[in-house]
Order: sequence, then C-alpha cells, then structure tokens
Amino acid sequence: MTNTEPKAPDTETDELQRLGEQLLRTAKSSRARAAVQALVEERTILAVPAVRRALVTDTLDGAQAHFEALSGRQYGLGLDEGQRAFLHLVLPMVGIGITTLASVQDLDDHRLPIMLRAILRLTGNNDIAVGRHL
Repeated sequence: MTNTEPKAPDTETDELQRLGEQLLRTAKSSRARAAVQALVEERTILAVPAVRRALVTDTLDGAQAHFEALSGRQYGLGLDEGQRAFLHLVLPMVGIGITTLASVQDLDDHRLPIMLRAILRLTGNNDIAVGRHL
C-alpha cells in the first residue's frame, strides 16, 4: 500500500529559502552575494537562530546580511567545528578577518564544493564546474 497523502510543507526550509533569496536581493556587492550564496547553499549555519539574529538586519529594502555583526559573535553562536570552519572561510570574502587557505582541509564533502563555487563566484568565472570526479 502506498501513501498518497500530500507531504506537509517544511516551513523552516521554506522560511530559510525566502530569507536566502531576500539576502541575495539586498547584497550590496558581488563579494557579499558570493558569501550569502555560500551560506544559503550550506544551509545549516543559517538555520541556527543565533546566526540569523547576528547576521540579519532589517533595512528599508528588507532583510540584509550584516557580516560585521556576525564576525564579532562567531564563537558564541553554538556552531560545530565544521560550521565554524566554513564561516571562517566565508567571512574573508567580504573583507572580514584573515583565514589561511589551508583551512579548507577542515571542510567536509558537503561544504568543500560550496566553498569552491563561492571562490569561482568571487572571480566572476562561470565556466568552471565544481562537482565529483569519478
């Protein structure tokens, strides 16, 4: 017997998707857009309420990412090591902090391709694909 009842919508996922779209719309630079896109793709960091409280600022144009406020609180956000490593690589995209490129060794198989795509976005390169090589 198959279950044909419609699946209940995941309101948290929908809310995060709308927030991500809004933050992308209000990003003031290509660097901010690349950083926001990386956080949107990574998903788990934006899902943390403390991150949203620190990052999101209400403006006349709607919600906007305020990375400076996030950087000062990054150790008190309750992130795990993988999330923190990813955030440490995202923040320099918008000119906050200095993180060595060797930090990519702390990224897992989910976060590494996201970071690679973010770096390509920073360069304006849309020709190189990032994915698994078999």
